[in-house]
Amino acid sequence: MSAESSSSENMTFWQHLDVLRGHLIRMLIAFVLCSIVAFCFRRQLFEVVTAPTQADFPLFVFLQRFVGDMQVSLTMINTSLAGQFMVHIRMSLVAGLLLSMPYLLFELMRFVSPALYQSERRLSVRLLIVSYLMFCIGVLVAYYIIFPLTVLFLGSYQVSAEIDNLITLESYVSMMLPMLMLMGLIFELPVLCYLLARLGLIRPEWLSRYRKYAVVAILCLSAVITPSGDAFTLLVTALPLYALYEISVLVTRHAEKTN
Repeated sequence: MSAESSSSENMTFWQHLDVLRGHLIRMLIAFVLCSIVAFCFRRQLFEVVTAPTQADFPLFVFLQRFVGDMQVSLTMINTSLAGQFMVHIRMSLVAGLLLSMPYLLFELMRFVSPALYQSERRLSVRLLIVSYLMFCIGVLVAYYIIFPLTVLFLGSYQVSAEIDNLITLESYVSMMLPMLMLMGLIFELPVLCYLLARLGLIRPEWLSRYRKYAVVAILCLSAVITPSGDAFTLLVTALPLYALYEISVLVTRHAEKTN
């Protein structure tokens, strides 16, 4: 164990707490600064958020090659005096979290690294980097594939031709932001499986054995996320989730070999 680790062992509980407080303060400052930066770029931020409602969105342009002309029309309104401002605040906070996350993970690693051996420290750094990349990939998959398909179906769904859809900005953002965060967390599955495999809690044979049940679960989850009833959109949503499951099988095999 390094000299830094030895000095950390000699620290009292209150000294550890004081060090943690310093890390948390720096993390909070980084998060607030990134949120302020995101808040200042209001026009660009709103363009990113509302892009999945436009007919020239990449996914819609791609789908038009197979299903012909697509009517992507979504009229958003605001019904609250402070509605647009509060939505702007929420979007800025989420953007600030995504922008500051590398530094937040860096500060977290600085706090826990003195208690780790050198080999554990290298492994932890790799896992944090992979976790961040997988989270970003999950957010991008939700933004470019899953959420636009949801908008396409729910935005045009009508129980009667006499009822027009006027979507509030609040309801749009309230569906979009949790979906992005949820998919980011779902894409952490390979990292979680790797850790569990390193601890001996799961084995790749188990994941392979229950693959058919996983396929059914993935199809059900895809149907819930994009309830359009269209086989193509269901397949487009299910494929990334199934690829995620297969990646989890591979990483558990790698983890079992390295144990």
